Amino acid sequence: MSSNTGVRIGIDRMGMFVPGQYLDVEDLARARGVEPAKFTKGIGQSRMSVPQHYDDIVSMGANAIADILPDIDVNRLGLLIVGTESGIDQSKSSSLFIKHLVGLPNRIESFEIKEACFGGTAGLFAAYHYVAAHPDKTVLVVASDVARYGLGTAGEITQGAGAVAMLISVNPSILVINDDAEDYSDDINDFWRPNGMTEAVVDGKYSTQVYLDFFRHVFDAYCGKHALAPRDFAALLFHLPFTKMGMKALNVALENADVETGKRLRENFELSASYARNVGNLYTASLYLSLMSWLEHADDAAGQRIGLFSYGSGAMGKFFTGCVQPNYRQHLHALAHEHMLMDRERIDMDEYERMFTHYHAAEDAETKYPESGFYFSGVQGAIRQYSRA
Repeated sequence: MSSNTGVRIGIDRMGMFVPGQYLDVEDLARARGVEPAKFTKGIGQSRMSVPQHYDDIVSMGANAIADILPDIDVNRLGLLIVGTESGIDQSKSSSLFIKHLVGLPNRIESFEIKEACFGGTAGLFAAYHYVAAHPDKTVLVVASDVARYGLGTAGEITQGAGAVAMLISVNPSILVINDDAEDYSDDINDFWRPNGMTEAVVDGKYSTQVYLDFFRHVFDAYCGKHALAPRDFAALLFHLPFTKMGMKALNVALENADVETGKRLRENFELSASYARNVGNLYTASLYLSLMSWLEHADDAAGQRIGLFSYGSGAMGKFFTGCVQPNYRQHLHALAHEHMLMDRERIDMDEYERMFTHYHAAEDAETKYPESGFYFSGVQGAIRQYSRA
């Protein structure tokens, strides 16, 4: 069943945006004195999206919405939610900037959610229950983040930037979400970013173990409650701070699975990891980038059950399931997303380090703006300014 009321609710449209520049992780490895295979095979990454000074959670979120805005009936829209852990203000919601930028009506409700990488999923389920109460309405959920750990740090390889936008509605065209998730939370210090710090503090090995422990807890609980096993899922999709993290979790799920199931789920995992491998960590958007990657690369998945694991440090975990809808491919923008990734500019280490250093001093950076889309144009009187090319 899809909800307590029997109403089918889920994802009707999906859009994405990533900055126009990337760093090849082999270049990063050589510059840091690391064997490239440690990054490409050991971590599972190939490219890392690098934001310009004009790319922030607002501009990227607005650009992700623009990807699907022509398909949205704004007269039905009742709510805009942004999930992020890269907040731009201690008080004002980034969603209000985004709402204004893309021209959404003032009558809609709008707010921001924070819980590390779980914020996008928190927004998704808030949207789900809003639509359950107001089936004539739709909700836009935006997950937008910039993952930063610092030059030369252990976490540098897991950086990235981008946004995913999702329209939530009744009778969705892409994925019906089942309202029977398993949740698990605890007060854990595996990753955090205190006020005033622009880079996160992380205990990488501990965070990996917590991630796997939380996954085992919610996955086993869900399967036990519903008499399911790995063979009953077409794909298992994960929050991917780096792609090997998801493979570690998949191996947990497959501990007692048959060989054929393991082969099938590992193949589908690789399809789901394709975008993340070439973009990097998107924090709140990571799981939904995995979902989009799988939907846009897999063979026809209509009618199939999938499982999704969302994790946010600190920590919160959720396992939920969904059913892929008939004709879902007609409502995806796979070709546009392929071109977005292919058309990016490859930058060298000098340019990467310059962009990283100047990212939080945009008003002092060289005057350079994109040729299309929304962008952050600086600060005037302590107020952030945005424009459209």
